Amino acid sequence: MNNEQLKELWFEHYSSAQEQLNKMAQTKGLISAFNANIDAVIKISGKQIEDIINNFSMNTNQLLENGQTIIKTNQDVIRGLIKCFKGGFAEEWLIDNIDVFNWLNKNIGYNKMQMGGQGGIVANVMAACGVNPVYVHTASSPIEQSNSFLDLENLINVDENGNLQKANSISRKKDIPLIHWIIEFNKGDKITINESTITCPKANRFIATYDPLNFKLHIDEAFHKKMSDPSTKFEHIILSGYQMLQTELPENQSGTKKIDISKLYVKQWQNNNPEHILHFEIASTQDKNIRKYLIDNIAKDAHSIGFNERELIEILEIIGEENLAKICDKETTSSNLFKGMLKVYDYVKCDRMQLHMFGLYVTLQKKGFKITPLQNRKGMQLAANIAASKAGTGALNSKDVLLWSVNQKVSDVGLKELRSLSETINHFFGENNIIEEGIFSNDEIEIIAVPTIIIDNPVTLVGMGDTISSVSLVGAR
Repeated sequence: MNNEQLKELWFEHYSSAQEQLNKMAQTKGLISAFNANIDAVIKISGKQIEDIINNFSMNTNQLLENGQTIIKTNQDVIRGLIKCFKGGFAEEWLIDNIDVFNWLNKNIGYNKMQMGGQGGIVANVMAACGVNPVYVHTASSPIEQSNSFLDLENLINVDENGNLQKANSISRKKDIPLIHWIIEFNKGDKITINESTITCPKANRFIATYDPLNFKLHIDEAFHKKMSDPSTKFEHIILSGYQMLQTELPENQSGTKKIDISKLYVKQWQNNNPEHILHFEIASTQDKNIRKYLIDNIAKDAHSIGFNERELIEILEIIGEENLAKICDKETTSSNLFKGMLKVYDYVKCDRMQLHMFGLYVTLQKKGFKITPLQNRKGMQLAANIAASKAGTGALNSKDVLLWSVNQKVSDVGLKELRSLSETINHFFGENNIIEEGIFSNDEIEIIAVPTIIIDNPVTLVGMGDTISSVSLVGAR
């Protein structure tokens, strides 16, 4: 089939979106933990970046260096921004200096404030999709944070007295706002540094984060108590927010110890709901010791994990697959990334894992997993619709915008990556019909792949991966 014929075929596959969205309302409970914060979002141009460099007399040679991925100075903010701008990818760097936080507030500013953090974003999306109830954890929930939650009765948090209440209405007056800067840039924009011009290959963002509570994976004890109560029922737990941890934390605390504590807490929640699915959403984790510990101690215990292309490469780096990581970094194709997925699958031995890359989603799971390949495909298609709707409208703040993209067709980029994936599957496992059906299985594994809808000039890309992973999983019914 040529691309136009395939687009028509996949448009027919995608016609299940409304049915799958309706089915999500049948989900009886979901926990989204641990991180929620406030995002200060700004779209920045190459010219504005150049002006900042000049106005603050920044060292242009140092701005182009691949130094440590942590923010200690104002210049580190721009260095990280340029790195992501040049590569067209997203990274999150942590700010460990409050003076840099104040400099960002004064000199970069923001266009809008919105929900941030994987846990908060997932909670809003799940609630908008009709999951009832959605329990969301917050390390801090002053009124500014609570107002970032959708005003929905099925979205629940704990108030300052430890009682379950509608998340949007809570005001824990002693809590402080936790703000992250999301600096977005456009495909095709240019920066000229040292008489050399850098052209951005893909719209994306750089995240600069100052967050003293989520930095140390602070867990609200009142929330934990409620989730441990046998009367609290749920079908899914979606875990996130570990990426900001470091091996050594302030006040002689340990990042790995924080992970161990979280495991004990989650285990208590799980004991009351044996039929649940635990999904771990992996984010770009700069501390390699923490990254390795998470793979060995959270990912291996989860039923499902999710990651993007950058995060997959970072996993390969710490499981002894450095050469493959370099290949994937140099040529970030579905073929190379799928080879990486096979290595991670062998290492982690997780029942289900999902990659969301530019233009294509790929799920690899153990044969006979409780979600069938067709259910997975339908969930992934729904996720592609909802993600495109978010990119095109800027927010998923009401149910009527969730399927804004429903009349659009899959992208040529996605079909190209799907063809490449098919060839690689053929090499490893034999002939397949994944280009037309999106499904391949043998006696041991199941592979599901979906070409996606691409919005050329997205209003926002914040939280896209979290939206994709959560809807793909919970929408697979």
